[in-house]
Amino acid sequence: MQLQTAINIQPLQPSITYRDKILLTGSCFTEHIGNHLQEAKFNVLQNPNGILFDPISVCKSLVSYIQNKQYTEDGLFYADECWHSWQHHSRFSNPDRQACLNTINQSQARAHNYLQQADWLIITLGSSFVYKLVTESPLSTGGEGVGREVANCHKVAAKQFIKHLCTIEETVTALDGTIHQLFQFNPTLKIIFTISPVRHLRDGVVDNNRSKARLIEAAHHMVNKFDKFYYFPAYELVIDVLRDYRFYDIDLAHPNYAGTQYVLEMFAESCMGDDTRALMEEIKKIVTARKHKPFNPQSSMHKRFLQTQLEKVKVLQEQHAYLNFDEELEYFQQ
Repeated sequence: MQLQTAINIQPLQPSITYRDKILLTGSCFTEHIGNHLQEAKFNVLQNPNGILFDPISVCKSLVSYIQNKQYTEDGLFYADECWHSWQHHSRFSNPDRQACLNTINQSQARAHNYLQQADWLIITLGSSFVYKLVTESPLSTGGEGVGREVANCHKVAAKQFIKHLCTIEETVTALDGTIHQLFQFNPTLKIIFTISPVRHLRDGVVDNNRSKARLIEAAHHMVNKFDKFYYFPAYELVIDVLRDYRFYDIDLAHPNYAGTQYVLEMFAESCMGDDTRALMEEIKKIVTARKHKPFNPQSSMHKRFLQTQLEKVKVLQEQHAYLNFDEELEYFQQ
């Protein structure tokens, strides 16, 4: 008896390796992938603008990295006793205007340098809905004019925005223009598209499905157009393969730990070669050992444990000098 829908994921060619530099951008599910790769010691930079949900915001952020855009005080606005940027997640917000600006510009500079050398760009799109500042908004400042799309509403009242569902054509046009600039900036860059399996239930079930459908169509349009584009079916794995609320969190919108782990396992299986996955498993054992909480840190048993792990780390580092085990070495050498 077949209990799951079969899905055929074509292996990535070329596959992702530990020598690659990977930039990730997009929705909150981007950070599930990014954190997973980062913990496994891959060289990653994720969400330099913070979490971005819609394709227009993703495109604007990527172009800003190419241009190494540096924000000024005019690019910020003040609300709820904090300074914010319409194009950045609230993790950049700060009661101190200059501190907010410094954090943003440091991230911009790092993203510019990293993107120019990156081997892979993973884009996870979450929603086709964008929010635009309305004409009468007193907050139509911060570098964004009336009618301009914002990446984050920063809990500002909904009446300050117009909600717009991007058409497939609008999304394709934004992506197309951005991609041409990316390939001029970094000709060797390869791009993986994914659609977030997180359900945006605040939009309603019907509009959420309309939104996701437009993203899927736009992503496949781009993949069919460019040789260096690939599609990883994160959305389909949750919606059509797992297909059960037991793989969702209590909000019934976000995949839970089991659901997320399944997607990450399939990502590794389809996007990495055997050697890379084998090395990743070895590294995961080291990282798990680093998190071990000893019952008695002074015991001879724990000291032998530290010595054994230290020797394993040194062997791995000799074999793979490009990996960074500084944190593990410091811990196991105590």
